[in-house]
Amino acid sequence: MKKNNPYRTRLIVLLSVFAAVLCLFGILLVHYQIVEGDSYRALSAAGTAKREVVETSRGIITDRNGKVLVSNRLTYTLKFSAESFADDAACNAAVWRLLELCTQEGLTWIDPLPLGRDDPYGLTDPEPGEAFTTWMDDYKIAYSGEEQITLSLSGDEMMAKLRKIYTISSDYTDQQARLIAGVRYGAEVSGGYVFAEDVPVRVISQVVDGHFAGVSTGTSSQRVYNTTYAAHILGRVSRIFAEDWNEKYKDNSDYSMDDLVGKGGVEEAFEQYLHGVNGVKLVTTDKNGKVTGELYAKEPQPGNTVALTIDIDLQKVAEDSLAATIQSMTGRDGVARGGAAAVIGVGTGDVLALASYPTYDLNRWDEMYDSWSKDPALPMFNRATDGTYAPGSTFKLCTSVAGLESGVITPSTTIVDRGIYTYYEFPQPKCWIYNATGGTHGAVNVSKAITVSCNYFFYEVGRLTGIQRLDDYASQFGLGRSTGIEIGDSKGVLASPEYAEEIGETWTDGQTITAAIGQSYNLFTPLQLANYVATLVSGGDHYDAHLLKSAKAYDNSSVVYAYNKGPSNHVDMADSTLEAVKSGARGLATGSLSYVFNSCIVPVGCKTGTAETGGELSNGCFVAFAPYDDPQIAVCAVIEQGGGGSNLAPIARDIINAYFSSASADTTISGENTLIQ
Repeated sequence: MKKNNPYRTRLIVLLSVFAAVLCLFGILLVHYQIVEGDSYRALSAAGTAKREVVETSRGIITDRNGKVLVSNRLTYTLKFSAESFADDAACNAAVWRLLELCTQEGLTWIDPLPLGRDDPYGLTDPEPGEAFTTWMDDYKIAYSGEEQITLSLSGDEMMAKLRKIYTISSDYTDQQARLIAGVRYGAEVSGGYVFAEDVPVRVISQVVDGHFAGVSTGTSSQRVYNTTYAAHILGRVSRIFAEDWNEKYKDNSDYSMDDLVGKGGVEEAFEQYLHGVNGVKLVTTDKNGKVTGELYAKEPQPGNTVALTIDIDLQKVAEDSLAATIQSMTGRDGVARGGAAAVIGVGTGDVLALASYPTYDLNRWDEMYDSWSKDPALPMFNRATDGTYAPGSTFKLCTSVAGLESGVITPSTTIVDRGIYTYYEFPQPKCWIYNATGGTHGAVNVSKAITVSCNYFFYEVGRLTGIQRLDDYASQFGLGRSTGIEIGDSKGVLASPEYAEEIGETWTDGQTITAAIGQSYNLFTPLQLANYVATLVSGGDHYDAHLLKSAKAYDNSSVVYAYNKGPSNHVDMADSTLEAVKSGARGLATGSLSYVFNSCIVPVGCKTGTAETGGELSNGCFVAFAPYDDPQIAVCAVIEQGGGGSNLAPIARDIINAYFSSASADTTISGENTLIQ
């Protein structure tokens, strides 16, 4: 037997250990360079690179049929930071160089300092916000007031203060110093101050090639409104206001200061779906400032696609018909008017159209805001959701239900119209026909009373029913309370003894009978009235009004949200009650308004309303539903100083014809989130 060579054994052991070490080294090399390569490269770059936020694109907004209403286009931005300068003099020189370039190129920049650009440098906004007042407090600038601010300094004193705060030398004129101060203020109160948006490529090239100190370039997305309609619904976007940062966004890691966020409309209401998640990139440069590398530490994630319940084609018809009707009235008598129309799906709460007149173009917001905000016609006011109007005789449908369901009348009960209602010593109101002709409606039942709008009949029903039961049914129909629409609305006013007490008045029996015909304190929005009618003709299912149909991932890979809520409450009604009320509404459409609805492509039920305003002209109100036998949509139109409600009937006819001649009808009939074959 051969003896073991100890040297040979040691050599084998050493070689084995060496091989194991090599193997382990190889494994670690693969792990750190390949498996964890991106992470370690990012960490390595972070030590020398500049961290930049990469703005993601906001989600697009479509109508219920997938038509794009709001989209984006890629734009370039300029940001300014004062952090890297050795002193104020160098910073001010850099700011002025940048401002000279913008002036030369005709580029508008963002100056957030709410002071005029010329002597006396007064406030441009009496409510400049928390960021500005905090800044003034920090620099001990005297002012008075809390929300409404008044400066205590003269123009010369204010300019001297600005020069001192930012050490702006006398080499600059006062006008130049004011512009420099605006940029310095923006950089001071806002992290990542966006100096200019939608910057042309030629300017970006000059900034990059000219090595403008303190300036960085980036990309952003500009909102594109693909329609001039639905301005009051859509809303707009803007950079986060400094005063909103701490209150709303500071603790949300998905937001950075100066992010674009929704302001008003569905842009704000559905911010959680539309706002994407910004990315982060690390940019390395050489000693000359030239970019040598970029590495995404976090990829940007675009916002979701939000589908609204709105049908933009129906919205167009509603806005155009409303505008044409009002303009025709004004053309005849010279009276300026406003108005609104609302269309809602029966049995769904889908808001199919919301029109408000006058309106505005979101694409011209920056250009026209000052003019619109001072326009006495209030074009930016959403009359469909926030305008409150006496419903007039359209409320008689509710009074009918309350009277029938309370048992004070039956569908066959007749009441003789005697012209003057004399039950009370005071008041003794008259039926409208008595005022107009001296005649009466004679003996009428509830259906006939709705058709001819007999005030006398409803005075008596209102007295017998009582204000508490009237209010109970009105509230169940959604009157006097918010509809639930996501963009917010006025809850209106439901006439009641409690409301009278709230405003320092005393409720009387006379208030009850006038409330029964839609007067007294009753004030409702057009959307409330449309939803009230939708609830009634559905058989009592009351749905919250809503604009959100669904939200999907930007690439349609998943459904983030789909609306499928049931009714919020149910109004108990006998079949005989519903039939009696609907029959009265049908009688109006086939009777005195047949000249309007003979051209309607489906049978309609409707009710007019005329509400006195104290002036020569009454407000006009009109509600309708269609088709009569199987209602699918409810419509309300209101025109300020529009006269009789019948003047508004053509608006409802246009909307109904447009809806039932389009494919949108099929979408609503099938309900939400169902497959259409």
